[in-house]
Amino acid sequence: MVEPLPHVAIIMDGNGRWAKTRELTRPEGHLAGVDAIKRIVKAAVTRNLPILTLFAFSSENRFRPKAEVNFLFNLMHRYFDENLKELVEEGIYIKIIGETNELPKATLRLIDHVQNVTSDNDKMTLQIAFNYGSQEEIVNAAKSIAADVSENKLSLSDITKETFEAHLRTSGLPSPDLIIRTSGEYRLSNFMLWQAAYAELYFTDVYWPDFNEHELDIALKEYVTRERRFGRISEDNKSHDKEDKGLIAKFSLKKASK
Repeated sequence: MVEPLPHVAIIMDGNGRWAKTRELTRPEGHLAGVDAIKRIVKAAVTRNLPILTLFAFSSENRFRPKAEVNFLFNLMHRYFDENLKELVEEGIYIKIIGETNELPKATLRLIDHVQNVTSDNDKMTLQIAFNYGSQEEIVNAAKSIAADVSENKLSLSDITKETFEAHLRTSGLPSPDLIIRTSGEYRLSNFMLWQAAYAELYFTDVYWPDFNEHELDIALKEYVTRERRFGRISEDNKSHDKEDKGLIAKFSLKKASK
């Protein structure tokens, strides 16, 4: 059976360190990071990936120097100013997730425009996590469910895993199958903590500005070698199933006789 193509999510990390190794400024590193975004979005389309999620700006990034934060906000505006027409022509639907209550009005208008103008596209979904933090997302989902219960829209018995997922920012999209993090860091950094429950994790030392089609293909090739069991046993272990059941039954009898 041919496995479906994965939903790939990328924690784009290492712009600043990439710049430092080249004696460049951090803004120059972020500009190079935008070039990598353009490259990887195109690569995802040509590889027929159904969903590409990019972690562009975390809620914790707001505590960086104000000048850098403003630069990153302006970069998002510049990216869509320069590339939205092509994204529309490519059939890409854009979904932007994250906390919106502290965003500038101009950024909120941009988000609404980008999502509306691409709403009919279905070739690929580009989900951008901007001003996003997974812990905040989970807390807000819990608050939303609690409000529904208090208003008698939900009962306690209605609250399931599916109900909770419907209250997350990522509602309507499947969880990522493969999460890639660049730059040699080995953590999720408050990214999709709920959604990553059974995602395959792939870490590379390559800084994000150097991440290219070749590096994406290496990650995808690694992904297809992984056996995703979701808590079950593998097909190879099923051959020992009869022997395992016998041992379990024997152990249970001994325990019951005590």
